[in-house]
Amino acid sequence: MAATRGGRAHRDTIERAALELLEAGGPSAVTTRAVAAAAEVQSVTIYRAYGDMERLLDAAVQRGFRQYIELKTGRARVGDPVDDLREGWDLHVGFGLEHPHLYALMYGRPNVSPPGAAAVQADTVLLGLVQAVARAGRLRTDVASAARAVHAAGCGVTLSLIGVPVDERDPQLSHRVREAVLGSLTTDVCTGSGEVTDAPAGSVHAVALAATLRDGDPSPLTEAETNLLVEWLDRLARGPGTGLVAPS
Repeated sequence: MAATRGGRAHRDTIERAALELLEAGGPSAVTTRAVAAAAEVQSVTIYRAYGDMERLLDAAVQRGFRQYIELKTGRARVGDPVDDLREGWDLHVGFGLEHPHLYALMYGRPNVSPPGAAAVQADTVLLGLVQAVARAGRLRTDVASAARAVHAAGCGVTLSLIGVPVDERDPQLSHRVREAVLGSLTTDVCTGSGEVTDAPAGSVHAVALAATLRDGDPSPLTEAETNLLVEWLDRLARGPGTGLVAPS
């Protein structure tokens, strides 16, 4: 047991050192010699724990994801779910600009291996924000499609800004793209309140009901029936041409 605790302590120290080197100088700064010196361990200890430097770098990136998740989950929520999503966007972009080397490895490199647990959790946080918009009856399309759009646009903006010198960045770029994306995905008012919405009512209601069913609210339907209904609702939410045929 003591040996296990010692191994975990070594890994924690090594990963912290690797992450600090990455933040300060980018991936090229994370060398065996530099990490060993910063962590005050022998090089062989690093290879015994990780096998190679690529795996150590992956572990450092996962630690970065955990830092990001702590920011996302620790912030206070606002009353409006669309504003919550808006603040989540700003936090995401801000994190990337504050940690450019880390962010570039988190989101800017092709990854053919399965994502780590922390990366999956980050996606889950985004899905939760979009799900809240859907439950409020303010999402135009299905949750998964909307989350993918927000993720793609947010990452694109952040990586684009990272690639530009600080004094040449457009300070309004993130705001413009954010509002364009949210404007295409969300409605201005909640349906069912007596107010006029700017999105097709059928689509908005389909998204809201699908979100409610996914959240596991009590229902007389079986699991199979619920899954089938959610599939139909998602097709309705995406609009014509998705393969759902109305009964004749």
